[in-house]
Amino acid sequence: MIFEDVLNAEHSSIMPTYGRFDVAVASGKGATATDINGKEYIDFGSGIGVNSLGYADPDWVAAVQNQAATLAHISNLYYNEVQVSFADRLCKLSGMARVFLGNSGAEANECAIKLARKYSHDKYGLGRHKIICLKNSFHGRTLTTLSATGQDSFHQYFFPFTQGFEFAQAGDIGDLKDKMGNDVCAVMLECIQGEGGVVPLSPEYLSAVRALCDAKDVLLIIDEVQTGAGRTGRFFAFQHSDITPDIVTMAKGLGGGLPIGACLCSEKLAGVMSPGTHGSTFGGNMVVCAGANVVLQKLSADGFMDEVAKKGEYIRQRLLSMPNVKEVRGLGMMLGIVTRQGDAKEIAKDCIQNGLLILTAKTLLRLLPPLTISPAEIDKGLSILEIALKGAIKT
Repeated sequence: MIFEDVLNAEHSSIMPTYGRFDVAVASGKGATATDINGKEYIDFGSGIGVNSLGYADPDWVAAVQNQAATLAHISNLYYNEVQVSFADRLCKLSGMARVFLGNSGAEANECAIKLARKYSHDKYGLGRHKIICLKNSFHGRTLTTLSATGQDSFHQYFFPFTQGFEFAQAGDIGDLKDKMGNDVCAVMLECIQGEGGVVPLSPEYLSAVRALCDAKDVLLIIDEVQTGAGRTGRFFAFQHSDITPDIVTMAKGLGGGLPIGACLCSEKLAGVMSPGTHGSTFGGNMVVCAGANVVLQKLSADGFMDEVAKKGEYIRQRLLSMPNVKEVRGLGMMLGIVTRQGDAKEIAKDCIQNGLLILTAKTLLRLLPPLTISPAEIDKGLSILEIALKGAIKT
């Protein structure tokens, strides 16, 4: 097929829910993707933070292939070693007590919401169900996770939305205190608001939120769907602030390219969910867990996280030296670029034409490169980006 064939087939068969760029990716190796016409691109997006080990990591591929040839699915009505070994490794690496495995970040956040409400219901009875989220947040595209998302642009069309959410100003502990009534069971937040424009919350604010939650026996849920699995140079972004949540959610980079969601909880919540209170047909699928086990092995290898942090800092410093860059936000290899001139989507299109895949978030350019990207790929991608940034300057 040529690109036009793919385009026509997409238009005639898939609901138009995505604003796609004009490129059809056919293969990849490392942090380099190749389109249907054979053109190569450095990938600074990694499938929106999913391809944490890049394309076709040989260890990941071997694990997935071997498991697919052994047993792909058996359902959660039975035990299986692959799922259990992955869950055990994930709990130990994360410092959490139990995990529920689903298929996406939205599913992980749905589980977190149910877990928080059931804990409060079991301990306090009816009426203590409200969850305070932050303005400018993003937690998913199901009806409930859209309801938990603090951006008005997402609260359209699909009425009625799920009740029981209130929104506080991000970074304003006074506003959160004012909203912390006796009907609140949890606070839910992202350490870096990714879809909100790569906006980090300060360690001081996060510590104050943790203390406030502790004082009122309110659970702290941290959404690490985009920031987790080493993206910021530590396994979790909250570890930069020296706090621990009661519930933490993961997805994206955890599976290395296959769909997975994880909702992890502390020991005090370990027994809250009982048989029948939650479930997922495909959650903890063995092929996915086999690939995710490789991801965890590599993330926990000596020096891996340090390399992520070093590469992220190198990219940040290079960006700050470029023309048309007003600000660089984020941590590790999750970075947002505020430009002085030019539309982010138009700059992204220019990058694609010249061989670089890059993301946007609101008015920013957003970088989520594979954690394993090589120095040569970084430099090649940054050179293309610099040309696009220069081209956006109006003389």
